[in-house]
Amino acid sequence: MHDLPNLDPDCLTLRPGADEQPPRILLLHGSLRERSYSRLLTEEAARLLQAFGADTRIFDPRGLPLPDGAEAEHPKVAELRQLSFWSEGQVWCSPERHGNLSGVFKSQIDWLPLSIGGMRPTQGRTLAVMQVCGGSQSFNVVNSLRLLGRWMRMVTIPNQSSVPKAFNEFDQAGRMRASPYYDRVVDVMEELVKFTRLLRTHGDYLTERYSERRENPETLSKRVNQAAI
Repeated sequence: MHDLPNLDPDCLTLRPGADEQPPRILLLHGSLRERSYSRLLTEEAARLLQAFGADTRIFDPRGLPLPDGAEAEHPKVAELRQLSFWSEGQVWCSPERHGNLSGVFKSQIDWLPLSIGGMRPTQGRTLAVMQVCGGSQSFNVVNSLRLLGRWMRMVTIPNQSSVPKAFNEFDQAGRMRASPYYDRVVDVMEELVKFTRLLRTHGDYLTERYSERRENPETLSKRVNQAAI
């Protein structure tokens, strides 16, 4: 907790489990600016997740080509897809541009198809959504991210974070200042870890489908045998 000066440890109930495999969380942000507030908020979220016992990876979108602007074997595309397969949960954070999410962020999602070789890089993963605003608080981006998460067949948690006038919420070192907005980020990350832990043993049950069982009789037979056991 030494790197989280704004966190009150006496108010925490979520602790890393000694014998638990750390929840694997991928974090995406949506700006290439040198002082990117969506990146700074993402880094703050990663510190909190680590304090709650999670294993985190932040994808750097620099060098990622535009969708369809390169082959899927491009190193940055391959890295992004590998991280998504690795993850059990994800955090999506974008600045608000023209009332919606940034193109930098959307490009990352557009490189993640629903299915790759019969495997699904996003289905069943938990998802937390956040946005940073240059002006007054809005919820345009988080609302759009929720739509995207649903389309990508993810389990989006109820809580979310929207940080207005983000330039006021971070110090010169890039750390988020103590405020109700910071406390909300703590709430969101805490909730994400809880949902990710809960879904670990139920993910396959929640995401397997009737339509896919009809398409693949072998899968149906396997499910019937498991139910009988």
